[in-house]
Amino acid sequence: MLDPKMVNRRRAVLSSIGLGLLMVSSAAVTKVLTPTAKLSDGKPALDLNALVPADFGDWKEDRTLVAAVVNPQTEAAINAIYSQTLSRTYVSKTGERIMLSIAYGDDQAGEGTQAHRPEICYAAQGFGISSNNEGVLITGERKIPVRRLVAKNGPRNEPITYWVTVGDQATLPGIGRKLTQLAYGLGGQVPDGLLFRVSSIQSDDAAGFKLQDKFVNDLFASLDAKQQVRLAGKVQGA
Repeated sequence: MLDPKMVNRRRAVLSSIGLGLLMVSSAAVTKVLTPTAKLSDGKPALDLNALVPADFGDWKEDRTLVAAVVNPQTEAAINAIYSQTLSRTYVSKTGERIMLSIAYGDDQAGEGTQAHRPEICYAAQGFGISSNNEGVLITGERKIPVRRLVAKNGPRNEPITYWVTVGDQATLPGIGRKLTQLAYGLGGQVPDGLLFRVSSIQSDDAAGFKLQDKFVNDLFASLDAKQQVRLAGKVQGA
């Protein structure tokens, strides 16, 4: 008959060995699955100011106004997350105004950019979000998944349309973004990406979204195929 003390010692030794093997294998898997190569290193350098024209179609940058970009973070915090940002106000020939905000980062592997989602930024500055829906913005052959928001602060009513890109794919924050990040990570790549946002101050939400769609279509009509990919990813199925 085996000595109970001996049995317990053997169990303890086996448990220690098993735990050690598990820790080693976990560390090895983590090392393998941790992406190291930045996708942006294989792309031409991005310059948002050069990429997005100041004048196109019926639109012209209004340099007399500073774009009312809602962002509660300090400049230092923004620079720590994003490589570049662009904020402009455009005015059409008929006097309609669109506010454009683009934030690009060469590392979209983490969750740091989540704090800069428009619905979070607007709420942090005292806005109420009265509407929050997913939609699709069609421009040419491209169907961009977008989020449509309506932010309110006193008399200010601001319809908002935005999307994010991860690598060469347009998506939305949430499960879609996480799955895209994971796909790049499994390939050993750190994806870049951006947040593209347009908004307008007007009481008619539907008219606001329609105007924003027109603005995006006019903008993309002024860009070549490669420039469009940088802002909204590849055309699905292409």
